[in-house]
Amino acid sequence: MAISSFLSPKLPFYPSTKLVPSRLTLSSSSSVCCLSVDRSSSVSAANNSEISGLRVVITAGGTAGHISPALAIGDELKSADPLAQILFIGFPNSMESTTVPSAGFDFSAISTVGSSSSRPFLYLNSFLQFPLRLVQSTIESYKILQEFKPQIVVGTGGHASFPVCFAAVILRLKLVIQEQDSIPGTTNWILSFFADTIFAPFNNTVTNLPKRVAGKCIVYGNPIRQVLRRYSSKGAARVSFFGQWAGAVSEAKVVLVLGGSLGANAINMTLLHCYSEMLSEHENWFFVWQTGIEAFDEMDSLVKSHPRLFLSPFLRSIGVAYASADLVISRAGAMTCSEILALGKPSILIPSPHSDEGDQIRNASLMADIVGSKLITEEELDTITLRAAMEDILGNEELMAEMSERAFKAAKPDAGLDVANHIISIVKSEDK
Repeated sequence: MAISSFLSPKLPFYPSTKLVPSRLTLSSSSSVCCLSVDRSSSVSAANNSEISGLRVVITAGGTAGHISPALAIGDELKSADPLAQILFIGFPNSMESTTVPSAGFDFSAISTVGSSSSRPFLYLNSFLQFPLRLVQSTIESYKILQEFKPQIVVGTGGHASFPVCFAAVILRLKLVIQEQDSIPGTTNWILSFFADTIFAPFNNTVTNLPKRVAGKCIVYGNPIRQVLRRYSSKGAARVSFFGQWAGAVSEAKVVLVLGGSLGANAINMTLLHCYSEMLSEHENWFFVWQTGIEAFDEMDSLVKSHPRLFLSPFLRSIGVAYASADLVISRAGAMTCSEILALGKPSILIPSPHSDEGDQIRNASLMADIVGSKLITEEELDTITLRAAMEDILGNEELMAEMSERAFKAAKPDAGLDVANHIISIVKSEDK
């Protein structure tokens, strides 16, 4: 997930038409920040009378990197038109099947095409199963779209997007897609030929798409959920994780560790070997640690309970977690980097060496150049390196303030609103 061209001054690039326990199972939704920016209220008043009854299908799946921007777009559409009917479509027993309903949106499931860890078109337990599953899920999507009758379909990538968006093409519905990375994923690369509009996060995303579709691209940045920017109380956020401990400890520092939505083994294992010692040596340090769903059971069995440690498989209350944090330790996916920028958080980035085309390495390198994020490769990662990086940042208030200021300046916090407004303009133009 690469994030090049954060600072492009010309956008769009292609103009066109109690004491909280230290263990947690899956929690309820809420979200982030120290920054409160909400331009959507004025849009709502202006547009409600004209677009009331907006009907939109949004499809995303697989990982939080696809689901988060989809929810952000849904949030903005709902703000613009409170009467809008928005339906999400994805796979059953998946991250989207639990995350979307907990965010307050309707959800319909279609048959699964591939596993959460494979590309949708390379999931080949046999050469026969994949096409049959794809046909089945496309037919199911077709029936849902026929019944729901959306004015437009929005795809943000992931395994579920292809059958839903392809069914929209068959039904000749308006189709837009939103890509999160500088190098488009397989699903969005194929769908770019059929989409009416392509929302790109960076200028070089456009150059990595086929030349024949470049004229359909508009660069707005990556949509960030409204809840990430609305949560303003750092103190209240900390109390929600640690009770009165966070308020009682002088000059408390909270470290948010994001082990990925599915799990980042290198980060988890490194922290496992040093968290206890760090908590002992730094009595004002606190950890909010998302292990990832697949890694939680192992970490939960190995990590000892501590009043200044909060362990979770997946933080649906990610906004509260961000708001509580002084420092973020994470992989370098495009959406995570965009959130770090929008929320002005100092960060230590440990890019996945397994990401497609080395995109996370590019993301982390760019973040290091633009906002001063500390980059640690997996080859360099060990307890000594991680501890030194944390101590260097948390022990330097001036550096933390500088990193935060640079992040805010590089951010595009209104990308979700821009995408939503454009979707609305497409619907309105079709209704004329």
